Amino acid sequence: MDIAKFPQIHPYSAVMVISDVTTTLNTASRYNPLMPRKFLPALAALFLLLTSSCSPVTPASQPSAALTPYLTLTPSPTTAPGMGIFLAETPLPSPTPFTYIIQSGDTMGALAQKFGVPLDALIAANPNVSPNAMSVGQTLFIPADENNPTGEATPTAVPFAIVQIQCYPTLDNGMWCFALARNDSSDALENLSARLSLLSADGGLVAAQDALLPLNVLPPHTSLPLTVFFPSPAPVDATPRAQILSATILSPNDARYLNASIANPLTEIASDGRTARVSGQVSLPAESLPAQAVWVVAVAYDAAGRVVGFRRWEGSGLQPGGSIPFQLTVASLGSRVTRVEVFVEARP
Repeated sequence: MDIAKFPQIHPYSAVMVISDVTTTLNTASRYNPLMPRKFLPALAALFLLLTSSCSPVTPASQPSAALTPYLTLTPSPTTAPGMGIFLAETPLPSPTPFTYIIQSGDTMGALAQKFGVPLDALIAANPNVSPNAMSVGQTLFIPADENNPTGEATPTAVPFAIVQIQCYPTLDNGMWCFALARNDSSDALENLSARLSLLSADGGLVAAQDALLPLNVLPPHTSLPLTVFFPSPAPVDATPRAQILSATILSPNDARYLNASIANPLTEIASDGRTARVSGQVSLPAESLPAQAVWVVAVAYDAAGRVVGFRRWEGSGLQPGGSIPFQLTVASLGSRVTRVEVFVEARP
């Protein structure tokens, strides 16, 4: 398949949409309503026998006929009003972060305390920095806008739109929530995060976590879900809400991302719509640097345009002018999959 049919959305990320329609054939069954006349007397006698007693008799040894609920592998969406779809309030400008260069002896917890920011917010603003393996000289984004004690340049903070929120309970009483982030600008965005909260019927806060993208970059004029998992016990009747935390503009010439693309894409949606298998090849131009890390993300949608699942594939060792194959299966947490969007990202 010609890769030109799937134009890249941004030099650092490619995205495509794949759809499939399945057809179910129903077969009709027939039966013979005729019955030999010689059986009629016997049937009449049997009828009198069964109706001769006013009350049925149940043998003492007969077990209870209680029904056992059937647990499916793909739980239903939350039963909150609107099937869990809640439009976010008008997005607020993201808090303007400033940068800090990691010094010897620094820890993520100590820096969070030093700058007066929540630890989870600091981690969310730096998805490329491992809290347990920080390196001296690395740059941290501090999600605060009150002071800039380092005197360093401040990245441009921009708002983005959250157009839907979907939550799905799991069999272990946890809950996956997807907040679909949409980039309406002409610039790629980085460091996207939002605070997802679960509210009770009276408006009380039940749980809250920071949701992140499955990739580092959101290309212009595209959408990706911010994802978060709430562990058990997560109330299935809670109302989800989202508050934007951070987003920064990515420079078009940023050397941290390579111009990767997807070749020979193929998707197969199962006949029941519960899963979709996506495969293809990730390629780099001949003039590119080698890619040490490669990510492919598949996002599944149902017929109503709701996010029902996502899956990320990771690879490495992609050479300039070469390609590596990928294959992944994304499962639906809600209704049938009818469309799959695929993104790719590579870093030297």
